[in-house]
Amino acid sequence: MQRFSELRVFSDRMKEIKTPKSGRARRALEKRAPKHLEEGKKTLILHGTKTSSVLNAVLADIYNLKKGTAVKFNRKNDNIRPFESGGDTSLEFFSLKTDCSLFIFGSHSKKRPDNLVIGRCYDHHIYDLVEVGVENFRSMASFSYNRKIAPKAGSKPLIAFIGEGFETVEELKHLKEVLLDLLRGEEVENLNLAGLDRIYVCTALPSNRVFLTHCAVRLKKSGTTIPRIELVEVGPSMDLVVRRHRLPNEAVEKAAKKKAAEKTKKKVKNVKGDALLGTLGRIYIPDQKVGDAALPHKAKGVKRERREAKIKDGAAREHISKKQKQDAD
Repeated sequence: MQRFSELRVFSDRMKEIKTPKSGRARRALEKRAPKHLEEGKKTLILHGTKTSSVLNAVLADIYNLKKGTAVKFNRKNDNIRPFESGGDTSLEFFSLKTDCSLFIFGSHSKKRPDNLVIGRCYDHHIYDLVEVGVENFRSMASFSYNRKIAPKAGSKPLIAFIGEGFETVEELKHLKEVLLDLLRGEEVENLNLAGLDRIYVCTALPSNRVFLTHCAVRLKKSGTTIPRIELVEVGPSMDLVVRRHRLPNEAVEKAAKKKAAEKTKKKVKNVKGDALLGTLGRIYIPDQKVGDAALPHKAKGVKRERREAKIKDGAAREHISKKQKQDAD
């Protein structure tokens, strides 16, 4: 009876799955489908029932840094408690609707003031969580510098982790992995040196504290082929104090790290690629035998040749007749 009920629930769920009926819906599902080479991860930014002015400024600055790859909710969310059982249902629902695999949840209370929960999702389910407290925060607007050197939106950042704590302390090792996913942006194979205009510096301090700051990179002449690098702090900067963290389940971690086998491309005959001309194809054309083919109509050139031949033939006949008359006389 239990087996029958499970099959019945499964069949009901299968009925709820709707196949796309339009090309637009089909393309949207294909865009969200798993890929062998994933694109840049999107970040969901939202806050709880109560927040502080510091926390609002932190979330606003993070959204500005990740503009284009972030979705920010402004409404309060009462029923989101990531570390409690059942408190992550709404969070997983928002992750599915916005197609975000990273999230930042901000909340403020007397027990945990200026609290940030940074987490990752796998298959739109909570993968792991890190809870940090924000202290000594300075916003981007509080820094004064030449605006010409401000990092461009969407540029690829450098990330530096300084300190032995990132290799020895379990909480900081976990925080390092989460910050890498959050800040690195889209993965690229090649990078132009002139396009490096920002760096995130994370320094491990005692008592599970990390100093995070954002700097602009200035490339200056050094007299050699390698330029001299100067860092200008452009903000934001803050201290992150690790409060709680939750590692992923072993089974989920194994499934998330599993790599699909690479599909070998089928070789296409008589097609080759060129760096300048693009894709080139070669086709086989049999002998046309144009000389043996019957012409559909008489061409002008043929008519003129026949006319000239008739004139020459007439002139030759007249010459022969005149010669015969002379011989007769």
